[in-house]
Amino acid sequence: MSERRHVLIAGCGYVGRRLYAKLAETYDVTAVVRTAHSASELEALGIRAVTLDLDRVRQGASIPERLEQESIVYLIPPPSFGESDLRLDRFLQLATVPPKSFVYVSTTGVYGDTEGAPVDESTPVNPRTDRARRRVTAEEMTRVWCTERRVRRVVLRVPGIYGPGRLPLARMRKGEAVVREDEAGISNRIHVDDLVSACVAAVTNPEARGIYNVSDGSAISSTTFLLKVAELADIPPPPQVSMVEAQLTFTADRLTFLNESRRVLNDRMLKHLGVKLKFGDWVEGIRDSLKG
Repeated sequence: MSERRHVLIAGCGYVGRRLYAKLAETYDVTAVVRTAHSASELEALGIRAVTLDLDRVRQGASIPERLEQESIVYLIPPPSFGESDLRLDRFLQLATVPPKSFVYVSTTGVYGDTEGAPVDESTPVNPRTDRARRRVTAEEMTRVWCTERRVRRVVLRVPGIYGPGRLPLARMRKGEAVVREDEAGISNRIHVDDLVSACVAAVTNPEARGIYNVSDGSAISSTTFLLKVAELADIPPPPQVSMVEAQLTFTADRLTFLNESRRVLNDRMLKHLGVKLKFGDWVEGIRDSLKG
């Protein structure tokens, strides 16, 4: 019996832990995390983890590679400053064994604001924030690295992720306001289970390559979503304020998402990547998330 091929998950938090469980059914999997504390937490869950702080790479540092390297799935976010992703740059310098595929989890924020118009993978990127610009440079970094090494490259552009433990119930119970439903733009989302399915498909489907939008296909505002969360969680609906008031009182991070409106099309994910959505119905996705 041949030895199982190796998959490396760089970054093993909310998404990575679930992805590890799925991939470990078929592959020999190792996770890379930043701190020894995170590694020990994962080890307690039966997840093999090693420590590598990409903000402070020491001389002689390395990543756990195998000769039979099936894939690298990169989930580590860029730093919160600068024009490029120095973490990814350092990681790629350490990756000496080219895998069969490199899966980079990016963001739909690279499209910027389209005032609610649809975007697909052919839509030019138009990042409006420093965070999104760092993602664009990271996508290009992976393109160059994979092209030079003849590695199959998959970029998953991901919107807001929700799932068990990822609904803002505590903030909603405190009465945190939302933008009025008639003023809120279109936002996009994906249930964590379906994102994991997209990551698995990117690793296992040999035809998968290039860019895929990952979304449940719904075209609703974050306010509509949160009002339904409140209803199904049996908590008071959040108060609604005007967009003008939101600009004065909401945090910069919240405004980053509220100031952009676009409808992310997922046809290529469904037809070419081969993802079958478990929660294409976002209401059922909320119900599932409330069970966790």
